[in-house]
Amino acid sequence: MVENSGEVATGGVRADRAALEAAGELLRALAAPVRIAIVLQLLEREQCVHELVGHLGVTQPLISQHLRVLKAAGVVHGERNGREILYRLVDDHLSHIVTDAVAHATEHGE
Repeated sequence: MVENSGEVATGGVRADRAALEAAGELLRALAAPVRIAIVLQLLEREQCVHELVGHLGVTQPLISQHLRVLKAAGVVHGERNGREILYRLVDDHLSHIVTDAVAHATEHGE
């Protein structure tokens, strides 16, 4: 429900327009199958680019491009470890979004 104050209130969650815009940006960042697969891999543990390449079977430049999008959206964080950067999820909220979406798609055969 949209209230006159510009806030949306439903299910006990209140969000102003800025929060709704930020949520939309987050969902857009998660809207690519490769990025969903990256998030699922990072649920297990932090990983570097070459590990993600090996697990997902896509090229290093493609993984790096998707990681840039996820990093810009605040989904992943990279920390340098010698010559490599280890990527991890920023928080558990993001993992719930992705696992719930995948579970929903699996249940509905999509």
